[in-house]
Amino acid sequence: MLTLPLAPTDHQAKPAFKNISTLAQWLAQLQLTNLHAAHLVLRTQLAEFNRFPLSALERLNTLERLRETVGVVQADYAKKLIAKKLPLSTDEFAIFLALIELWQLMLDGYRRSLQAFIDDDKQLAKHGALLCNRCLLYGSLQIFEYLRTGYEFDGSLWQNLHELYSFTEGNGLQHEKVKDEVYAQGHALSCHALYAKMLLICHAHPAELTRAQLQLLDRWLTLWGDVIVIERRYNVSRGDAPPLALDLGGSSGLQPLEQVTTSDKLRFLAMVPLSKLLRVKTILLQQGQSPQQLELGSDFFGVNCVDFLNLLHHFWCEGLSERLVERRNVATTAQVGFGIQPIYSCISGKSVQPSGKESGIDTVSRHQLETLGRTLSESARPASGHPEPWHIENENILGARLLRDVQEGDRIGLNQLVAVRPAEAEAYILGSVKWRSVTRSGQLHVGVRYFPGVAQAVTLKGASSRHILALLLPAIPAQKIPASLIVPREVFQADHAFELIHQNNEKLGIKMGFSVATGADFERVSFTAV
Repeated sequence: MLTLPLAPTDHQAKPAFKNISTLAQWLAQLQLTNLHAAHLVLRTQLAEFNRFPLSALERLNTLERLRETVGVVQADYAKKLIAKKLPLSTDEFAIFLALIELWQLMLDGYRRSLQAFIDDDKQLAKHGALLCNRCLLYGSLQIFEYLRTGYEFDGSLWQNLHELYSFTEGNGLQHEKVKDEVYAQGHALSCHALYAKMLLICHAHPAELTRAQLQLLDRWLTLWGDVIVIERRYNVSRGDAPPLALDLGGSSGLQPLEQVTTSDKLRFLAMVPLSKLLRVKTILLQQGQSPQQLELGSDFFGVNCVDFLNLLHHFWCEGLSERLVERRNVATTAQVGFGIQPIYSCISGKSVQPSGKESGIDTVSRHQLETLGRTLSESARPASGHPEPWHIENENILGARLLRDVQEGDRIGLNQLVAVRPAEAEAYILGSVKWRSVTRSGQLHVGVRYFPGVAQAVTLKGASSRHILALLLPAIPAQKIPASLIVPREVFQADHAFELIHQNNEKLGIKMGFSVATGADFERVSFTAV
């Protein structure tokens, strides 16, 4: 039988609302113009409400009335963390912790009523699926907050979800649909669909996805709930997408079949139906049908649907044996630099005076021992231009997975320019940050996608006679890869003429062509000699 971790209630608790009618009065007076203050008031009053002794049905009805306001405030408050570099600053991290806390408070409230249902409260006899659904939702929203912010979370969050889903299975509640106007656009979702949705979001390499992609993925999986099947057994036919496994007794999400051992708590997500759905929608889009015709929505936040569907198929439906280039563990150190100016200095061996914002010293401190299991003091970042010591965990010709040796260092954003020089290597390898996350110990993890070729430090001189730092990636004839330039984003302009100056002062007239790739702080562009 499921036993939920609940603190005792207290008659000394004095919430501003004690039932659905007093909540309506309180919400009418709640000021949302100051988002920070409103969020604090919500957390404070919900914590008091959770402590207050109350009938389980009254508590459930009150929480149902409150959840829309909580959803609106959470969504607006979370916007303060969009596109932030990692690790978060002190103020940003405080916002993140507040978001996590409010999800936990909603979860605690529903858990009280669920425990009453488990204890055979007759008033809740018909509300079992609703209570399990809400507990799964708010547990999932906690995990989702960690994922989209880029912080790793404790495995106990997975354990709680697994135990709850196992309870729904044991009581025949997993397939009963519950309507949700707040988080499912009015669709009715079963516990089975809600649980599978979070499993798949986590298996879609969320650290590599933008917030826009995560938001779109959440919408799609809400609509595709009936396609996803969780089974106790599986069959695999040659050429089919292999199922993914999960351990209801474990502390992680979905895993490839090759990485699990037989257990009666194993379940399997059949990926063939989802693979067919992704393939069909991709083909129809390529044939000219609109996303709206295929029920993919109308607001894509700049996400290319075809590319994103292909990426999801790669993450979910292609087994380990189908990956083109497997990584190898290398366990070696490396010097790593970020940004064009610092990387130019690393490659050329010449000191470059940073300008603008890059010259300031950034600081990050994180407290909250209960959440991350450690406390870090504020410490200054290394001066711009100095490479940092990192550890290469695994690598192949396409990229690498890196772990920073220390907790202090530059804050890193997605698609930022990076240069890596492994121990004993003579040259830096250029690339961009494909994903990044902060470990439970406070260290920064990044995935790097390498650019081909060994970069050279060059400068560009335009009509204004201003010298611009740039990096040249020479041509690789054997692979039919032409030469390209890495320049600051504001520099690129098609057909713009420059004088390219090498370190030995050799000069070449060039004209920029087209943008090969766009990063957060750079543009990779083609060029021709003139």
